[in-house]
Amino acid sequence: MPAPQVRPFRRADRDQLTALVNTHVAAVVPGVSVSMNTVLSDLERQPDEFVTDPWVAERATLVAEQHGHVVAGAHLLRYRADAEVGASYRDAGAIDWFVCRPPASFRPDAREAADLLMRACLALLARWNVRVGYADGALPAPVVYGLPRNWPHIRAVYEDAGFRHVGDTEVILLARVADLPRTEPGERLAVERTVGECGTRLTAHADGSALGFIEVDTALARPERHTRAAGLADIGNLHIDPAAYGTGLERRLLAHAADWLRLCGVDRLVAYEAETDRTALGHLTGAGFRELTRTDRGWEHRPG
Repeated sequence: MPAPQVRPFRRADRDQLTALVNTHVAAVVPGVSVSMNTVLSDLERQPDEFVTDPWVAERATLVAEQHGHVVAGAHLLRYRADAEVGASYRDAGAIDWFVCRPPASFRPDAREAADLLMRACLALLARWNVRVGYADGALPAPVVYGLPRNWPHIRAVYEDAGFRHVGDTEVILLARVADLPRTEPGERLAVERTVGECGTRLTAHADGSALGFIEVDTALARPERHTRAAGLADIGNLHIDPAAYGTGLERRLLAHAADWLRLCGVDRLVAYEAETDRTALGHLTGAGFRELTRTDRGWEHRPG
């Protein structure tokens, strides 16, 4: 059996790398996949990361090849060291995402390829002479970020290479819109629909005052990138005025959001909460959400 070889990504690798990326996406969020164009675009720039992407000074994509097949891939970023770059990103390098075939009894060499690729990634970070190295699993697909618990083989590669989880853990939840609360007959809650920071905002008013709002983003897939995520939306923001705590306003806002999502043809809604916020998690699970996965954000590797 020939040993795997690590080399820079070539355009001819695009089909196989996309298939490998979609294998990992499918384990996290149901019914979502990305196109070859999406993957190629992500290697050049990340327009959704409008704050951090302009800070990137250099990008590199590496693959591990065996028997003429791409069995692992990684995308790396080097951030500038000037004062315009945020302090935590300044002079940093990152493995933005890393994918590989999981080891199996019939494919024991899969881990060899992953380890070889990881050594090449660390060598590149060393050549870049970065202050600190970060790692993530931010594939160019909705809901896939951090290091999802569904990828134990990636976690093993990161940890064995010296990366440590230093950030927080988020719970990703999913609900069928059909299972969300519905507005009650005779509902008198005044709800105004406007443009929000993270999608369409629905604001509840009473006596001229805003009691709270929810924002739902129905544009998780950029049309020009042809991501298959139709029927999927997420909660970008959910805010309740402290004076309205305990009134059931969260549930009523969800009901109004669900009405809007049905008109949009959306059938699934995603929510994100910190693992430590049990109150918020309780509200969401009580309203029809169920845990999809947990993802660990913030992986760090310091040279030397």
